[in-house]
Amino acid sequence: MNDPVEDLEIQLLLEALYQRYHYDFRDYAPASIKRRLRQLKEKLGFTNFSAMQESLLHDTRILPHVLAYLTVQVSEMFRDPGYFRAIREKVVPVLRTYPSLKVWIAGCSAGEEVHSLAILFREEGLEQRTMFYATDINQAALKAASDGIYGLDRIKLFTENHQKSGGKSSLSNYYSAAYGKASFDRTLRDRVVFSDHSLVTDAVFGEMHLISCRNVLIYFDRTLQDRTLKLFRESLVRKGFLGLGAKESLRFSSEADFFLDFDKNERIYQKRDA
Repeated sequence: MNDPVEDLEIQLLLEALYQRYHYDFRDYAPASIKRRLRQLKEKLGFTNFSAMQESLLHDTRILPHVLAYLTVQVSEMFRDPGYFRAIREKVVPVLRTYPSLKVWIAGCSAGEEVHSLAILFREEGLEQRTMFYATDINQAALKAASDGIYGLDRIKLFTENHQKSGGKSSLSNYYSAAYGKASFDRTLRDRVVFSDHSLVTDAVFGEMHLISCRNVLIYFDRTLQDRTLKLFRESLVRKGFLGLGAKESLRFSSEADFFLDFDKNERIYQKRDA
C-alpha cells in the first residue's frame, strides 16, 4: 500500500541528492527506487526518509552508501552468453571493416562486461585497433572495474559463460589466482578509459561503433529511457550497433524508427544509415 507521506519524503530525498551532489535519480522507476531506499534505510537504522535526507545533506560519508544502493552492481563476465556470441559472430565481421573502433560500455558496474569485451576483441584480433570507454556514476564501481579483481568463487560461472559465448581460448589465460581472488591481466585494460558519466544528465559521448548498455534501462522510467536512447543514437556512427539487456527493447521507444533489429533475440540493434 502506498504511503503518500513516504512518497513525498522519497521525492524530497532524491531532490536533495540532486541539488547537493548532482546525482539525478528523480526519473528512475519509482518502484525500484523505493525498494532499494527502504533496504538502505533499514540497514543504516533511520526511522524515516526525512532523517536520511538530513544526514545526506550534512554528512558526505553517507553518499557512497546511497549510491551503492541506487546503482545496481550485479553482473558477471559474459552474462547471457548468446549476446556475446552474437557480437562475436555477427557484429565483429562488420566491425572488421573499420580501421579503428570505439566501444562504449555504459553503466559498466564493476567491470565484468568491460573485461568480457576486451577478451572477445583480443580473441577476434580487434583489440589493438579499439578504444573502450567504460562509464558509470558510481566511483567505487569504476575503481573496482579498473582493478579487475574478482572473487575466485565466481570464476567457474565466468568460465562457463566464456565457453558458451564461443570463446577461442581458456579464460584462465587472462587471470592469475591468489588468496581467493582472481586478478585479470592488466593489459586487458590498457585500451580502456574509465570515466564518470551520467546517462541522466551528461551529453553525447564521442562517436561510437558499438554501445553496450545492458540491464540499466529497466531501472529508468519511459521518459528517461527515451532520453538515454536518443543519447546513444547521437553517440553512434552511421550503422553503429547498440546492445541492450535481455529484458530491454526499443519496441515502444520514440527512438525505435532510427534503428534496425540486427539480432532481435539478443537485443542488438543497428543505427539506420539515414
